[in-house]
Amino acid sequence: MTGIATTSTSTTIPMLMTTSEPHAARDRSGMSESETAALYRLLTWLSPSFPVGSFSYSSGIEWAVEAGDITEVASLREWLASMLADGPGFCDGLFLAQVHRAAELGDDAGLRDIVELAAAFVPSRERQLETSAQGRAFIEIARSAWGCDGLEQIIARCEGAIVYPVAVGLVSAAHAIPLAPTLQAFLHALTSNWISAASRLIPLGQTDSQRVLASLEPVVSATARRSLTATLDDLGSAGFRADLASMHHETQYTRLFRS
Repeated sequence: MTGIATTSTSTTIPMLMTTSEPHAARDRSGMSESETAALYRLLTWLSPSFPVGSFSYSSGIEWAVEAGDITEVASLREWLASMLADGPGFCDGLFLAQVHRAAELGDDAGLRDIVELAAAFVPSRERQLETSAQGRAFIEIARSAWGCDGLEQIIARCEGAIVYPVAVGLVSAAHAIPLAPTLQAFLHALTSNWISAASRLIPLGQTDSQRVLASLEPVVSATARRSLTATLDDLGSAGFRADLASMHHETQYTRLFRS
C-alpha cells in the first residue's frame, strides 16, 4: 500500500477559537463561548443524524464486498486506509481546505474555480450523485437552521453544483469555524459512514466496527494534516480500485446502496 505523507510531528491542531475573540472569557470547561459554539455545530453538522442522506451511499464499497475485495475487518481496514490516504479522503479534504481559505479571504475567482474543479473531479456518475446530493442537502439545511449573512454572501459567489466537502468548507468558513478541526470532523464522519455501510454488507458487528474506526484514527489525522499543507498542485488520487468499484456499482445486479 502507498505510504501516507505526513507533516512534521510538531504539527498541532488549534483550539476551536475564532480570531475575533482572542481573549474570550472561558467557562469552567476551559472553552470560550466561540469554541463551545464551534464544537456544537461541528458535532451537529457531521453527525450521522444530520439529514444529508449519507446512509444511502457506500462509495463503491458494496461492489468491493461482492467482488471479494472486502471480506472481514483486516481487508476493510486496508481498503478504507487507502481511500483516506490515496483516494477520495485526501482529495475531499484538500477541496474543503482550499474552499474554506478562499471563502475566508473573499477570493471570489478562486472560490468559483475550486467549486467547479471539485465537481468535475468526481470519478463516476454514482459518486457524482452521492457528493452533489449530499452537498445540496447540507447547504439547504444549514441555510434553513443555521443561517447567517456570511453564508448567503458566500453562496451567492458560487456557481454550479456544490459537492459535499465544498459545502462543509463553505458553511464552516461562514460561521468562522477554524479549518483544522473542521477537517478532522469531516474526515471522521466520512470514515464512519464508510464503516457503517460495510457493517451492513460484510456484515460486521458493532464492536468490530469500532475497532476499525479506532485503528484508522492515525490515518484520519495524517490525511487531515496533509490536506492542510497541500495545494491544488498536489491534487490526485491513486485509489484506482475504489474508483473502479464506484463505476462497477452502476451495473451491479442487486444493490442496497445508491453508490
